[in-house]
Amino acid sequence: MNRQARADRIRSQLAVLYSEPQVPLTHQDAYTLLVAVLLSAQTTDARVNLVTPALFAAAPDPAAMVALGAEAILAHIRTCGLAPTKARNIHRLSQILIDDHAGEVPCDLAKLEALPGVGHKTASVVVSQAFGVPAFPVDTHIHRLAWRWGLSTGRNVVETERDLKAVFPESSWRDLHMQIIYFGRDHCPARGHDLDTCPICGWAASPAIRAADPGRRANGAASRPASEASKAAKKSAQTK
Repeated sequence: MNRQARADRIRSQLAVLYSEPQVPLTHQDAYTLLVAVLLSAQTTDARVNLVTPALFAAAPDPAAMVALGAEAILAHIRTCGLAPTKARNIHRLSQILIDDHAGEVPCDLAKLEALPGVGHKTASVVVSQAFGVPAFPVDTHIHRLAWRWGLSTGRNVVETERDLKAVFPESSWRDLHMQIIYFGRDHCPARGHDLDTCPICGWAASPAIRAADPGRRANGAASRPASEASKAAKKSAQTK
C-alpha cells in the first residue's frame, strides 16, 4: 500500500472514530483560544482548562488582560509550565493586539506568528479553528504518528506538515489535526505502545518501522522521528 492509499484509509477511519472533533481547550472566542493554545505548550490541556476559567473571568479581552498586568496573570497560571514567560507574553501580545490590530486577533498566520510566544503551530490552530482558514498544525505527537503510519519521513514538524498537506485534501485539514491528536491520546501513546493491536498502526506500520519504534517497548522512550529511524524504515515509508 502506497502513502496516498494509507492516507485515504486513515482519513476514513478517523472520520468514523471522531466525527465532530472539538478543540479540547476551553475558550469563548479567537482571543481566548489564542491564550489557551499559548498556555498549552509543555502543559496538559487539562491543566490549562483548570486555570483559564478564572483568568478569562478576570480578563476576557486584550484590554482587560493588559489592565490585569503580568504579575496577576502569573498568579492565575502559575501551575502551568513556563508560567513566568507565558504571563509576560500574554500581557505583551494583548498590548500589541490593542496597538496594532484594534484589539482583535488577526486571521493571518504571519501576523499571529509575530506576536510574543506565538509560534507556527499556535498560529495555525487559531486561524484554522477560529477563522476556518485551511491550516494543518503539526506538533511532536502528530509528527510521531505520521512517521509510525508511513505518511512522512520528515525530520521535523515543518517537513511532516508538508507531507501531510500533500496526502490529505485541504478541506479535511481542520478536522484531521484534532482527530489525529485524539487518536494518539486514546490509542497510540508514545510509550508502551502495542503496534500490533493499535487500530491504525496494526495495519499501517511497516515491519521496518515496527522494528525501529522504541515506543513499542513497555519501558521505551518516545518514538523517534524519521531522521533517527533506520534507513530501511525511511525507504519503506516513501511514496511508491
